[in-house]
Amino acid sequence: MKKLSTYCILFLVLSSCNTIKYVKKNELLLTKNTVIVDSVKTSDLEINELLLQRPNAKTFGLPLSLHFYNIGNPEGPQTPSAWGKKHPRTYNFFKGLFSEKQSISVAKSAISFNNWFLKSGQAPVIIQDKKTRATLLNLKTYFQNEGYFKAKLRAEKDSIGTRRGKITYYIQKGAPLMLDTITREIKSPVLDSIYKTTKLASFLKANDQYKDQNFIDEANRLTKLFRNNGIYHFDKNNSIDFYIADTAAAKTNVELVISDRIVEQNGDYVAQPYKVQTIKDIHVVTDYSYSMKDEGFKDSTNYQGIHFWAHKKLKYNPKYLAQSLFMKPNSIYSDTLRKLTRTHLRGLKNFKSTSIRFRELNDHELEATILLSPIEKYTLGFDTELSRSNIRNFDISGKFSLINRNTFKGAEIFKFSVLGSYFNSNNGPGWELGGDISLEIPRFMAPFGLHKFVPKRMFPRTKFYGGINIQKNIGLDKQNISVGIDYKWQFDKRKTIQLELLNAQYIRNLNTENYFLIYRSEYDKLNAAAIKQSGNGLPANQISEFNNIKNRIEAMLDDGAFGAAYPQAYLQTFNSFNRFQIITSDFLIPEIAYSFTFNNQQGIKDQSFSFFKIRVANSGNVMGLLSNQVDDFKQPTVFKIPVAQYFKTDIEYKKYWRLSENSLLAHRTFLGAIFTYNNSGIPFNRSYFAGGSNDIRAWRTYDLGPGTRPPVLEYNIGSLKFLTSFEYRFDVLGALKGALFVDAGNIWDLGKIQEEDARFKGFSSVKDLAVGGGFGMRYDFKFLVARLDLGFKMHEPYLPSNQRWFSNFGFSKSVLNIGINYPF
Repeated sequence: MKKLSTYCILFLVLSSCNTIKYVKKNELLLTKNTVIVDSVKTSDLEINELLLQRPNAKTFGLPLSLHFYNIGNPEGPQTPSAWGKKHPRTYNFFKGLFSEKQSISVAKSAISFNNWFLKSGQAPVIIQDKKTRATLLNLKTYFQNEGYFKAKLRAEKDSIGTRRGKITYYIQKGAPLMLDTITREIKSPVLDSIYKTTKLASFLKANDQYKDQNFIDEANRLTKLFRNNGIYHFDKNNSIDFYIADTAAAKTNVELVISDRIVEQNGDYVAQPYKVQTIKDIHVVTDYSYSMKDEGFKDSTNYQGIHFWAHKKLKYNPKYLAQSLFMKPNSIYSDTLRKLTRTHLRGLKNFKSTSIRFRELNDHELEATILLSPIEKYTLGFDTELSRSNIRNFDISGKFSLINRNTFKGAEIFKFSVLGSYFNSNNGPGWELGGDISLEIPRFMAPFGLHKFVPKRMFPRTKFYGGINIQKNIGLDKQNISVGIDYKWQFDKRKTIQLELLNAQYIRNLNTENYFLIYRSEYDKLNAAAIKQSGNGLPANQISEFNNIKNRIEAMLDDGAFGAAYPQAYLQTFNSFNRFQIITSDFLIPEIAYSFTFNNQQGIKDQSFSFFKIRVANSGNVMGLLSNQVDDFKQPTVFKIPVAQYFKTDIEYKKYWRLSENSLLAHRTFLGAIFTYNNSGIPFNRSYFAGGSNDIRAWRTYDLGPGTRPPVLEYNIGSLKFLTSFEYRFDVLGALKGALFVDAGNIWDLGKIQEEDARFKGFSSVKDLAVGGGFGMRYDFKFLVARLDLGFKMHEPYLPSNQRWFSNFGFSKSVLNIGINYPF
């Protein structure tokens, strides 16, 4: 302990000295910025971004990136010869021992290593008076834009130690400027008539505080208004002006002036009133390329007044391609419809580029030309992967895929893939083979005119899909067949709706006799109960004696004396046999689901946003009514296959807060529940589990729950799940990121087939939540994020009440998770 304290003190001393390693004697390292507005200190992120000088980034109070930079030498040599002059002994040693070529190689490696430290780290931020003055100008402009034209600003630089300093910015806002009378002068009569229809929507209102953003928003509103009403040439930069009477007064009048269009006539520039313009003709080139732009067209057709052209042959059905064109011949020009057309054409995923060009025919008519450059019709792909896991000691897999675009000349996308793998596991060698097929159609394929309820501006899509997968020596060697019909559309920029009209799956277990070999803990419990019942255990060979074991368990359940003498063992046997029936049963899962997603993220750079998704599903309702056959458990069957019957609801909420320039707080909460009916069991793949790299990271996948039951089974599942997580993410060094996280949650059983400690008991089950925390490191490769998370058990609900907190909190009991991209 004494040695550890010594090391810590030594590290702090060295770190303190190292921060000013490359700070000159007449310089100050900026260690702190303070902004005081009207005598109140503020940490507003928007104001902080205006400061041109900010201290070096810190992680847990330490400027790690600066320390990393200081390991290098910014004044170090950049050529092998210069490096040799500075390190003659090392250079000559390698030259004499090997050759000068080897010395040059050593020098280049040393230079690269030094530059790597400098590039990956962050140079010390030195206080510069010039940047301080520029920052004051930024702040003054910011507060003037908010209406504080009388704001007074000053900055003070203070030394706070050896070659270290801080800057304090003092701002007195003063009284804001208020808007008084707002008038307008619009030269073109057509613009004035359009303006009058929406003047109440103006962002400028009398008695409001002056805000520069309101003037920008009003200019954008008017531009959108005019250009969506046929004023193709309208340009806010040349036509919109705001005149402020007096910024020094308490209130000011505002005059909006919209001038006429400036055009060139005979070398002179003259003003002309704006006119509404219509699109007379629309031409679509379906196979445009720059190399063929001057060649003639060999194929053409006309559909609903739209001219379609091709340099070679028309490969797109005009009827379907026209559905992506929101502009129509002889219609008034609209900016929104132009953008919507471009977005819709790009969404077809059939074209490398889309360009819409307009040519003025006269002062009131336009001609539109849409240039489409198609992607290659066929794309072939082959992927291979070599991996190892705790289940598979060696695994090699390959995937072949084919994509066919514009399959039926309506921009449809057909996909076909085959996946195969061979591996060696603890149970010996095995293999897996599967295939998937899908057809995505960029419109609604629905009978009875139902497609009319979802307008094409919502980008409706229909997807038909199917797949088959066969496994050998993986669990019970399942055979999985799935088919589905999926509808999806974007209600608006933030809301997406998905309707899974059919999501049917048939699951068949090929080798149920492996059950007691795979689920060894279940066999051990049943064997212990069998000894209590008759003094004899179950047969030792779990595969060849499978039927005898099963018959023996059924006999135990029929033994009333056993139930009376050993009620706990009898209940455990009943629950184990129920799990056996669920896991080994073949299932038909005809599911219908509805999903609603809300996401207000404005772009990939927006780090403060919310996400919400709810999915409601039902399985077996219609098919269960049509079936009059039942199995031994009174479940409806089709062709003797049990039909899964349940209602399932999943709710997920995520929230992200940007805390600073290099830190973020992320939150996720998930709640899911399955309710069965008609004596149906829950298929294994529809059940909930806890643990894993994207779940409660202090437990491995399937290791936790349900409820307070100890994690003794190989696969622990439940019908109710709650999960909540908080994660603090921060920059460490360049592309290297760090995280601190806390996860809490569990799964429970909502039925009556499992043990008492596995059941959900209402609000009191909050005490059953497992809690794990830890830290992680992530490396951002731009195209993906590689992630390592180390989770520690903090609260274990299955332990005695006085031992639940921090009993196994340590590195020896921690769980290392490897993942791709962020967990949420």
